[in-house]
Amino acid sequence: MGDLAKIFKAYDVRGVVPDELDEPTAEAVGAAFVEVTGAESVVVAHDMRESSPPLAEAFIRGARSRRADVVHAGLGSTDLLYYASGSLGLPGVMFTASHNPARYNGMKMCRAGAVPIGGDTGLTEIRDRAAELVGVTATPSGSLIEKDLLTGYAGHLRRLVDLSGARRLKVVVDAGNGMGGHTVPAVFEGLPIDLVPLYFELDGSFPNHEANPLEPQNLLDLQRAVVDSGADLGLAFDGDADRCWVIDERGRSVSPSAITALVAVRELAKYPGSTIIHNLITSLGVPEIVREHGGVPVRTRVGHSFIKAEMARSGAVFGGEHSAHYYFRDFWFADSGMLAALHVLAALGEQDRALSQVVAAYSRYHASGEVNSTVSDQAEALRRVREAFAGRGEFDELDGLTVSGSGWWFNLRPSNTEPLLRLNAEAADESKMTAIRDEVLAIVGKVSE
Repeated sequence: MGDLAKIFKAYDVRGVVPDELDEPTAEAVGAAFVEVTGAESVVVAHDMRESSPPLAEAFIRGARSRRADVVHAGLGSTDLLYYASGSLGLPGVMFTASHNPARYNGMKMCRAGAVPIGGDTGLTEIRDRAAELVGVTATPSGSLIEKDLLTGYAGHLRRLVDLSGARRLKVVVDAGNGMGGHTVPAVFEGLPIDLVPLYFELDGSFPNHEANPLEPQNLLDLQRAVVDSGADLGLAFDGDADRCWVIDERGRSVSPSAITALVAVRELAKYPGSTIIHNLITSLGVPEIVREHGGVPVRTRVGHSFIKAEMARSGAVFGGEHSAHYYFRDFWFADSGMLAALHVLAALGEQDRALSQVVAAYSRYHASGEVNSTVSDQAEALRRVREAFAGRGEFDELDGLTVSGSGWWFNLRPSNTEPLLRLNAEAADESKMTAIRDEVLAIVGKVSE
């Protein structure tokens, strides 16, 4: 039996298969999901991991045992599952462990309309009810319908972003042997794109590199291929293809903050005066650019549940995170790396300039990137940093500690799951950013010694 207390996280289910997550556990979660949500029908999809189909089938048995009908979409990306939930008006479950290593799997759950289910919105109740149902079997009575949703998903995205007037682009895509290898060909079909595929073979053992574009070493093959092939840009997707990382024509990474600003400007042109969400470690350039284009920037804590909740509350048209998650009102407030990629392709294809020139307008500051420090006493480290910067800037404790001065800021926040402090620093001048970053790290380092 799986360890329910260990695998149920704040926003999803994640664990090692089969030690922590096994088929009896998945079946119990399926039954509990239906009971807690009151769903009469559920849509289910899964990624390419070897353990995903049997876990999904076990969940389906549990859901059907509670008389729920199940639409089984089969292979899909997480944003395809959100499309299914939104377009069909059904609660949904995606079996994936995203960018985690091959031995992991998990579940991302949502209510009808792709509304996320987290610890305070039903996930805890599902966990507790599932614990009571493990080993309890019942005859499935709900119906099972297998439905191909890939064509509908691809068509929906293409309708949201018009590339009909774009010039032809050469695009290298690194799917990392993840679900991008399944969804990218369908989405790009008929578009003015010459596709150069890297690692499109679906393989949950990830034989080439981890499907995690946030780690620079996982981008090396893509960067090389972009330069060698003379491509206009490169795109890297994570394992479940809900995050997208962009590489320019020189083989250099484009900051997700710059992508957030670029997409925000496009959405504000379509919906003037709208609200744009950004989390607190996004570049200072994002709210500046949003205001310059007549939008209303709103700052949130880090984490998709906070972004989605604030988007729904404010009716924001778009939201971006520095982790390369991008959220769209036109996509049920859910995140889609593929939709963000289409916006980048459209923005580039509508003009003759290179991508590096296009994004230069959205890159105003020098950023440290996220630097993690192992610290046993996080509170003491934060106290010392507050003391060191007293009187030198404005303090903000929305999520950890943010200190802002003239042309610089940093955020130091504790990890929710590990004994880590995460530092992000930014300044208009690179030497200032480096000095701030190093000063904070030196203070934190003394606590961890």
